[in-house]
Amino acid sequence: MDPQRFRLRIYAAVFFFVMIVGTVGFSIVEGFPTADAFYFTIVTIATVGYGDIHPVTPTGKLLSVFLIVFGVGTFMAVIASATELMLNRREKAARIQRLNRIIGVFFGQMGTRLLGSFASLDADLESLGGNLVVKADWKEGDFHRVEEALASHSYKVRVTPEDLQRFHQILQKNTPLVLQLFENPNLVEHESFSDLLHAVLHLTEELAARSGFHHLPDTDKAHLEGDIRRIYMLLVREWLAYMAHLKEHYPYLFSLALRTNPFDRSASPVVT
Repeated sequence: MDPQRFRLRIYAAVFFFVMIVGTVGFSIVEGFPTADAFYFTIVTIATVGYGDIHPVTPTGKLLSVFLIVFGVGTFMAVIASATELMLNRREKAARIQRLNRIIGVFFGQMGTRLLGSFASLDADLESLGGNLVVKADWKEGDFHRVEEALASHSYKVRVTPEDLQRFHQILQKNTPLVLQLFENPNLVEHESFSDLLHAVLHLTEELAARSGFHHLPDTDKAHLEGDIRRIYMLLVREWLAYMAHLKEHYPYLFSLALRTNPFDRSASPVVT
């Protein structure tokens, strides 16, 4: 659980406990009606002090001191924690919005192209691609349903030397972009996207370390296919989450994403 939310719950529980003690205590000790006891407890904790009701017994006065010492502090802690939680949620939402803009740049510049290239080498694309033909009327539940279905996909690809050469060119061209994305401080909010960028850089280095791709042994080819599979799996998941974000917040960007969906064979950026 979020530590801030947990702290707020603890403070709220203590505050309500103090309220109950005060209300019940004044009802018993001072003989106040329940409504008056509750009212006086609130007035005491809020340090308003109207004076229309006040304790007359020593025990009642001690109870008032207890409420002032514990009730006021707890009340202020509840207000402070609730305010902190609200501000942090707002700040986190703003950071997530900025992060999704970064993810949008990634997919616009290279991610969608890589995803389409990897998907074209997926022997089991039919089972995956059918789920990822996102529709304009999808709801949040549709995205969750597909996300769960992705867990059982193998993401296995079979590459040729020409495929490796093509990936090498794409990755080398976009290495400056990936490095710039790494420098963004908002990246710490999204561990899975950071993993994706790390996987992309690793494959870039692996391909750059080889002088050619036409005479690689099967073991090395399988190794590179494993690196590609890792990126492919992370790409699909990030792409689906990004599509859900666009659907909710940016309908015009979602429209373009639908028309450039790498899993939709009928997709076309041209509006007809």
